[in-house]
Amino acid sequence: MNPATRQPSAAPPILLVEDNPVDIDLTCRAFARDPLAGPVHVARDGETALDFMHSWDQGEPPPALILLDINLPGVNGFEVLRQLKRHPVHRSIPVVMLSSSAEQRDLLDAYSLGVNSFIVKPVDFDRFVEATGQIGRYWFELNQPPI
Repeated sequence: MNPATRQPSAAPPILLVEDNPVDIDLTCRAFARDPLAGPVHVARDGETALDFMHSWDQGEPPPALILLDINLPGVNGFEVLRQLKRHPVHRSIPVVMLSSSAEQRDLLDAYSLGVNSFIVKPVDFDRFVEATGQIGRYWFELNQPPI
């Protein structure tokens, strides 16, 4: 289990694909406040994110939600998204692109590849924590996933 993973929970995990240590810390703190959120697993690059997908094929529980950055070392977020959305089983996992980019081209590319939501990371600490909390509330309280 990844050292950045919170304690075990009955809820399915969340996969955070992010290389910025500050953003990892803030996101994990925000989800730690959400009683409906499961443990946060962290992939610090795209290749590790794809390794997680292979582990789900081997029986590890898939995440209830993936938070995916675009700019990652090695395999970028678009390629991770492309491969995930091509998978016959895992393509239904909701993916939120959480990026510092507000470029129209990035939004168009993400949505054309099947992202479920695109959020530009707030720069301000409090707004970042608030935005992450809202992501959790939406996907774990309001959204109705298929069974």
